[in-house]
Amino acid sequence: VDESELLTVPDGWKEPAFTREDNPRGLLEESSFATLFPKYREAYLKECWPLVQKALNEHYVNATLDLIEGSMTVTTTKKTFDPYAIIRARDLIKLLARSVPFEQVFRILQDDVACDIIKIGSLVRKRETFIKRRGRLLGPKGSTLKALELLTNCYIMVQGNTVSALGPFSGLKEVRKVVLDTMKNIHPIYNIKTLMIKRELSKDPELRSQSWERFLPKFKRKNLKKRKEPKKKNTKKEYTPFPPPQPESQIDKELASGEYFLKDRQKKRKRVEEIKAKQADAIKKRQEERNKAFIPPKEKPVVKTKKGN
Repeated sequence: VDESELLTVPDGWKEPAFTREDNPRGLLEESSFATLFPKYREAYLKECWPLVQKALNEHYVNATLDLIEGSMTVTTTKKTFDPYAIIRARDLIKLLARSVPFEQVFRILQDDVACDIIKIGSLVRKRETFIKRRGRLLGPKGSTLKALELLTNCYIMVQGNTVSALGPFSGLKEVRKVVLDTMKNIHPIYNIKTLMIKRELSKDPELRSQSWERFLPKFKRKNLKKRKEPKKKNTKKEYTPFPPPQPESQIDKELASGEYFLKDRQKKRKRVEEIKAKQADAIKKRQEERNKAFIPPKEKPVVKTKKGN
């Protein structure tokens, strides 16, 4: 395909905002979403709730705080013209319940900002291991989390069994990958190095249409030494419904060799001959061992040295 025919989006282009002219008649039905919040968030929500109502009223969405039930509810009104405003309002109250401060939460009402709540509680079985891996996301004094925020342009909040992220769509995708990899015992520093390289490569306009695989680092997994295999392996035999064949008795063996039909005198003579044959073999081997002592060793050849004149 010719590159001139491809549709290119100019740098800095933004989709025009959704206005009342795009939907002059408003919405047909009323929509509402509710979410519960923990007891320790009650004081903060009570304090910042007037700011929440003011921000949502600009989009013609009502917000109610129920301190008795411990819930937040958002509903559309007759004046609401943006159908996606209620979805943004739902995300706003979800983030408030997850301990994200209002200074960051109100950004969700913008068109180019989205959120992602990643559940990490069920990814690791042991509680001690989960706390260690969650601590890796934060890093010493929160340095790892700060580096991830700078590289992805997202606000990240690690709280309990969830990680809340707020920012552009491309950044949220990277945040989810880093968080899930960390829970799978892959240190976040590897992903941070990759993100730093991608950030530098994106500045070069010539590399936009090329593959970046050759520039990205490839980290090898260091596996522990395999456990030594035992000398005796207990291998299960294939199951058969038939019993094993019956072992041959002494009479069966004699019948097969024809010894059964011999007379007692012949049997005795045969046994004596077998004993004499074994004795003869033993004497022969013993004699060979004795004769080895009389065999002279091989001498090394004498090397003649040249005498000087």
